[in-house]
Amino acid sequence: MGHCGVKASVIVFPGSNCDRDVAVSLAAASGTAPQMVWHAETELPKSDLIVLPGGFSFGDYLRAGAMGARSPIMRAVIAAARAGTPVLGICNGFQLLTETGLLPGALMRNAGLTFVCRDVFLRVTQPDSLFTSRYAQDQVIRIPVAHHDGNYFADPETLARLEGEGSVAFRYCDRTGVVGGSANPNGSINDIAGIFDPARKVLGLMPHPERLADPALGGTDGQAMFNSLVECLS
Repeated sequence: MGHCGVKASVIVFPGSNCDRDVAVSLAAASGTAPQMVWHAETELPKSDLIVLPGGFSFGDYLRAGAMGARSPIMRAVIAAARAGTPVLGICNGFQLLTETGLLPGALMRNAGLTFVCRDVFLRVTQPDSLFTSRYAQDQVIRIPVAHHDGNYFADPETLARLEGEGSVAFRYCDRTGVVGGSANPNGSINDIAGIFDPARKVLGLMPHPERLADPALGGTDGQAMFNSLVECLS
């Protein structure tokens, strides 16, 4: 894809470890390198898209995402999100989005109480968004997970609202698209792998699309998310 002028900002925390991976995926999709913004900054550069990358901000001490959510830059991120700037939070980024209240619910310790690092299959539940327009309804994609605290939980009322609003973006499934059972790597309620805010401008997901976004990595199912964003924001 050619140059299109999409200005993305990737927020970097102490302990981020997928910030460069996501920067590479964004650059491949847009032809423009994203701005890397250190967590201690107080102002965001002009951004069409903000990405909170995976990793272990502040080593996950206290609680995953709890300290990063209080980093100076997050005030600017929250303000930008509330003003309508799209925000993508991957893995630790999803945890940060719940810790800041930009997304509901919480990410708890995996049901198996161990770190899970493997490819999983996801069913695309909601293709009607900036992030997912390049996927088809109920398409099954393969994306890696790598987390210790990916067990999504929300109270019954919140869960009913998420389901009713079409705010569930992805669900864990098997390779044929069947949801539930051993296809769920962490015990997430309703097999939820990713959710939107009501406007579908904020997406949090535990799996890592940037880790399967190039043939050299063994798959390209994740690149469609970055292509979708660039297409919709251009």
